[in-house]
Amino acid sequence: MLFKSQRNRHQQYLIQLPKISQSVVGFSTLFSPLDFRSFLLEKISSAMYRIYIIALYLENDEGGQKILSALYAAKKQKPNLDICVLVDWHRAQRCRIGIHVGMTNADWYYLMANQNPNDFVPVYGIPVNTREAWGVLHLKGSIIDDTVLYSGASFNNAYLHQKDTYRYDRYQCLNNRVLADTMLQWIQKNLLEDKAAHRIDQGNRSSRSDIKNCTRKFRRSLRQCYYQFQSNEQYEALSIIPLLGLGKHNVLNKAIHHFMLSAQYALMICTPYFNLPAILAKNILFLLRQGKIIEIIVGDKTANDFYIPEDQPFTMIGVLPYLYEINLRSFLSRLQNYINMGQLIVRVWMHGKNSYHLKGLWVDDEWMMLTGSNLNPRSWRLDLENAILVHDPLQQLAQQRFNELNIIRQHTVCIKNYQDLESISDYPKPVRKCIRLLRRMHIDQLLLRLL
Repeated sequence: MLFKSQRNRHQQYLIQLPKISQSVVGFSTLFSPLDFRSFLLEKISSAMYRIYIIALYLENDEGGQKILSALYAAKKQKPNLDICVLVDWHRAQRCRIGIHVGMTNADWYYLMANQNPNDFVPVYGIPVNTREAWGVLHLKGSIIDDTVLYSGASFNNAYLHQKDTYRYDRYQCLNNRVLADTMLQWIQKNLLEDKAAHRIDQGNRSSRSDIKNCTRKFRRSLRQCYYQFQSNEQYEALSIIPLLGLGKHNVLNKAIHHFMLSAQYALMICTPYFNLPAILAKNILFLLRQGKIIEIIVGDKTANDFYIPEDQPFTMIGVLPYLYEINLRSFLSRLQNYINMGQLIVRVWMHGKNSYHLKGLWVDDEWMMLTGSNLNPRSWRLDLENAILVHDPLQQLAQQRFNELNIIRQHTVCIKNYQDLESISDYPKPVRKCIRLLRRMHIDQLLLRLL
């Protein structure tokens, strides 16, 4: 731990943030989606007084059905249990991309409510903007009693490894009454009590035009919101900092900026989609020039959830993984000298037909950020995001951190030269044609900002 006089202004910023004490025994890391599914179902079945599930979506498939059925079963067993589900309003109103007709998630929630009329398990849709493309509910951290289960995962077959393939994420369990109360109080006051929050497990659901005006007011109010709690950390002990943000100049974005530049010797970044906001790309360049070690782990294009295998019909949404790879290749071409010196380490994650959705930041051996933010222009400006900053000055979580990072790196390939990545000329013909069209129309960069 640096003495106060030795800290730069970025380290000073992090140190002065109000913190919540966290016990070592109350902090645990899960290492696979199977562990995540088992832990979540066990916690739901053993919950004593409250369950608040927060996610981008709870999908109507086998994985999502297990979660919602478990919630209803818990309510039947303990009628006084306070249960609530919050999902993005827009995402719940449509079918999955590529499916145009069928039962939406909202339809399924209504069906389940009708099948269990005596069990109150409300599902709320939260509209962060008037259209899904302009911002979604991207909060993470489900609250079960005094435990916050923090993961970037939503709830469906892939995230829960319900079938043969999985979508890899991070999974941390924090048993902390102050943290759970802080997050829940914010949800109740700023989301559930607002007129923009609507039950979507009922038959008389509002349309987008019905909620347009209140959604605009709601978004303006969210820009001024942040978690409120009384700082209770002990000096130089394990502590956590919950952060929240919406819009470019929010508290969370500011903390991420200072967090990166506080590095004394090493910064590590995980993101599924390589499409950094300009300020974060500049931060990386600044740190490299200062001689710091930077490691980046990003998903391969084939591990992207928008990837379409070559033996399947191609649609325009399938161009996104290629645009991310083009971004990465261009970025590394300018920094090849740092790769040659071993100062910049870039790993690409791929594991069969599985996908990669993992995000987070690590600074030195002292700080770690848990977040659902993809660290892209969309998360930076449009979506409602949160994070938990972990300060571990005594390295009490060193073994958990070591184990998690080793498992993350297990299915990665280290990029030695930017030319190791495919260029546009290597892509399938439909992809090349689509990229040329998007560039001619000048909308390729717009897509990267919205998706």
